Amino acid sequence: MFICRTSRRVAKLSKMIANLDKFVVLSDVVCEKSKVVQNPCSVSLNVRCFRSSRLVFSAEESSMVESIQSSFGIAGRISRSAKTEARVVLFDYLHSTRGFSFMDAEHMSKNSPHFLHKLLSKLDPEKDVAKSLSKFLRYNPINEFEPFLESVGLSPAEIEFLVPQRLMFLTDDSVLLDNFRFLCDYGIPRIKMGKMYKEVREIFGYDYGKLALELQAYENLGLSKPIVIKLVSYCPSLLVGCVNADFAAVLERFEALGMKKDEIGGFVSGKGMYDWSRMLDALDFLERVGYTKEQLRDLFKTNPTLLFQGSGKKVYVLFGRLLKLGLEMNKVYSLFMLNPHILSVNGTKNLCKALDFLFDIAMQSEDITCIVSAHMELMGLYSLKGPKTVCRELNVKKDELCQIIKANPIKWFTLASKSEVQCSMQVAQKHPSTYLEKTAFLLRLGYLENSDEMLKALKKFRGRGDQLQERFDCLVNAGLDSNVVKNLIKHAPMVLNQSKEVLEKKIDCLKNWLGYPIESVVAFPTYLCYEMERINQRFLMYAWLRERGAAKAMLSLSTILACSDTRFVKYFVEVHPEGPAKWESLKKSSSSSL
Repeated sequence: MFICRTSRRVAKLSKMIANLDKFVVLSDVVCEKSKVVQNPCSVSLNVRCFRSSRLVFSAEESSMVESIQSSFGIAGRISRSAKTEARVVLFDYLHSTRGFSFMDAEHMSKNSPHFLHKLLSKLDPEKDVAKSLSKFLRYNPINEFEPFLESVGLSPAEIEFLVPQRLMFLTDDSVLLDNFRFLCDYGIPRIKMGKMYKEVREIFGYDYGKLALELQAYENLGLSKPIVIKLVSYCPSLLVGCVNADFAAVLERFEALGMKKDEIGGFVSGKGMYDWSRMLDALDFLERVGYTKEQLRDLFKTNPTLLFQGSGKKVYVLFGRLLKLGLEMNKVYSLFMLNPHILSVNGTKNLCKALDFLFDIAMQSEDITCIVSAHMELMGLYSLKGPKTVCRELNVKKDELCQIIKANPIKWFTLASKSEVQCSMQVAQKHPSTYLEKTAFLLRLGYLENSDEMLKALKKFRGRGDQLQERFDCLVNAGLDSNVVKNLIKHAPMVLNQSKEVLEKKIDCLKNWLGYPIESVVAFPTYLCYEMERINQRFLMYAWLRERGAAKAMLSLSTILACSDTRFVKYFVEVHPEGPAKWESLKKSSSSSL
């Protein structure tokens, strides 16, 4: 078995060597140095191999050999221990030989795996890795820009175009190193600096002290240092020139909307480029449409990608599609005003898909305009199946489906929406205004359109949208932060299924009679769902015990209300000799009002 396997390997190796003969030139003198002229800036890694004999290739032939070696798994046979040893050797070379600081050398050696792999592929895998690599680096200095750029987050393909042509030592570009180290000291993560170097390379050529002034200028706008770090990491163009005037204007508009300046840091990410001028135009457009400050603030808090993903492009795309459809400018303005949440991520996506659906079944522009004007909310709310799927399910042709939708647009949503939303659509058909008001309220709470959470919430919350908002405001007016209330009712939606008057009575009882702070309901929101009779009876009994020293002060609301009647009698009635008699008296005289 072993002999057969060895024979196959020998045959494969022989075939490989035969293929190499076409482009390999064997050295005539084994000990003679290679006469291949190499660019010192590209080090390097294509210089000598520690073997008694070696092959000499041109640059093109060398890449072909590496490709063949890789196909046979030669380049991939680098063990984990070999990589670990190589990192240690590279660190020692950078720190001890080249004089880099401990932190710089460690970061470069630990975060340049492709460079290390390339380095190791040039060594004899049969020999001691640490010894071979140390010897290699002793006589063949590397191009230090390669591991440096990889360690700050750039890929090998990007590095190829960013490595300086006439430099190989980082110390040859002292200005680059000074600016890099300053940004590190300021707090910008090293791994983010690759993006900065790639997008705005000129900032790494600033004179000493200029970067400090640029960063301080943004702090002077009222931004905290952590937010400045995040902003320049994701949008390094802010550091080019003086303070970006468009960014400063966007910041002022945010403040005018009642938002804190640092909140802008929560909206940016490393996923794209930011055009602050276009963002200003988008803000101007939304204000012209008629959005109030409150609506804009809610819009950006629930859907920050509207402005920050594509720098407001989605606003113009949707607006342009509606104008192209034939709607007048004033009509488009009013539709946006009546349906502010159509600009959410899913809203915009669903509306565009719905328009494509209607065009696909060859509906006339005038008919599409009528449907958009009357049912824009529903078009933005639901994700629809494709026309082919709907036609197949109904066993109709596209022109027949077109006639069905023209006759009854609401039926379109029932037929084309996913099965999970059928019951919700039936409700929408019977009570469209109530349904839409309720949906708008849930969108303001942060629910996503057409999500499972939204569908569940539609069933749990009872009442019209304006009633739910009134009850929500009641809790905010009692002293709770609006974000706290949002989280509270998401965990306990039944809280808003009571009238405003009942909620006010229970809150007044909690604060003014029981003496508990309003924040107590955050830990136990179910307090607001119990009947006043139960609250009165149990807390009167608890107060009676507390006066006689038979109960601890300020027990949690859940301890008193959530236990069963049997447990309450055991722990709050029978603990005092006169407790049972008092409890019976309270139950007889108890009423729903204090």
